[in-house]
Amino acid sequence: MTLARTSDPIVAIATAPGRGAVGIVRVSGARLAPLVEALCSRALKPREATYLPFRDAQGEPVDHGLAIHFPTPHSYTGEDVLELQAHGGPVVLQLLLSRCLEAAAEIDPATGRPRLPGLRVAEPGEFSQRAFLNGKIDLAQAEAIADLIDASTEAAARSAGRSLSGAFSREIHTLRDALIHLRMLVEATLDFPEEEIDFLQKADATGQLQRLQAQLAAVQLRAKQGALLREGIKVVIAGQPNAGKSSLLNALAGAELAIVSAIAGTTRDVVSQTIQIHGVPLHVADTAGLRDSSDEVEQIGVARAWGQIESADAVLFLHDLTRAGQPDYAAADAQILAGLRRKLPASVPVLDVWNKQDAASLAAPPSEGIALSAKTGAGIEALRDQLLAMAGWQAVPEGIYLARARHVQALARVETHLALAAAHLAAQAQLLDLLAEELRLAQNALNEITGEFGAEDLLGVIFSRFCIGK
Repeated sequence: MTLARTSDPIVAIATAPGRGAVGIVRVSGARLAPLVEALCSRALKPREATYLPFRDAQGEPVDHGLAIHFPTPHSYTGEDVLELQAHGGPVVLQLLLSRCLEAAAEIDPATGRPRLPGLRVAEPGEFSQRAFLNGKIDLAQAEAIADLIDASTEAAARSAGRSLSGAFSREIHTLRDALIHLRMLVEATLDFPEEEIDFLQKADATGQLQRLQAQLAAVQLRAKQGALLREGIKVVIAGQPNAGKSSLLNALAGAELAIVSAIAGTTRDVVSQTIQIHGVPLHVADTAGLRDSSDEVEQIGVARAWGQIESADAVLFLHDLTRAGQPDYAAADAQILAGLRRKLPASVPVLDVWNKQDAASLAAPPSEGIALSAKTGAGIEALRDQLLAMAGWQAVPEGIYLARARHVQALARVETHLALAAAHLAAQAQLLDLLAEELRLAQNALNEITGEFGAEDLLGVIFSRFCIGK
């Protein structure tokens, strides 16, 4: 998606498809008064809900509902906005949408011109895009709108609300302002090298940079936690057949999702479920038992299991305690572990989970990993806590704001540029040009988060993922 034509007036159904008590048709553009008159047969007081009939071209009511006119600039988009709140049937809303387009093209008797020339149906996210372009919200806040709508947990919704209120953006602006001040000192030193005063030393540039790095580290921590609330991690349960992988998935999910049987190789395909631990979504996949098989269908299941493992953020390597002392079983486990090490990056954690503790004859399970019983639930809470630790979840003292992967990546680039800047600053006059460049690149990375400037394709990708009417 490229940036839409921002001068055209736009209209869309702003509520989700389906039937409901109330549905909203939203119009945004310049000088909507003639359209308001055509639809409502009267002018509307600014920002005041008025109950009235919505008229068709013959003056007959299409529906009765509330009409609200938000004159520029006091509206969501910064333009004139008209909201028609009608009954939420899809046919009614489509009739209202068609009537808006029809009325816009009609000739206004007062002017002899179309009432609202160029009115068209909005593209996904175009209302929020206009709010961003008109300075009503920044890019991080715009993304928070979509995140709030899509939030799957209470924690994610509250964090998205904090981002929408500007908490994340204010942190970024604080970092940017400190960075701009430091850049000013460096540029002054470059512009006036003949001055006796050492601008950088007198202004404690080294101390300023160190404080900036400390502030960045705190923002990164909260952003990473916020990204976890939004994205979660993918956890794959892997192991030999009949180790209890499906039972473990059911125990974690608290529901009978996967078929459990004493017959080895019952699971042939991937069974996935998203669970929530303290509001953090974990996408857990139960896979086919890993073994050599002559069964063609089971071979496909094993291949899919390895495919899931290769895309995992963390792996639970499930062992059967009742068979742990058998040489053949231990050898097969070792072979699977070698395969995991080959296929997974070193950054992906593999947690040993020893199942069937309730039926095991061993005096004590191995010291590494977690021992549990998927059947009785013993040890499941310890596993949940370990999964959070594997995800990188940490309790932070301040409120978390929802962040996206691109925000975390941008902050990581800022961290890299500031580290290089610190190295150049230590060399002082010899590398001041490089210092100035690293600070500029760090500021650019911060600006990408809030959209102080950015490429059109970045904005297009972000807003195209919104729903129509938002």
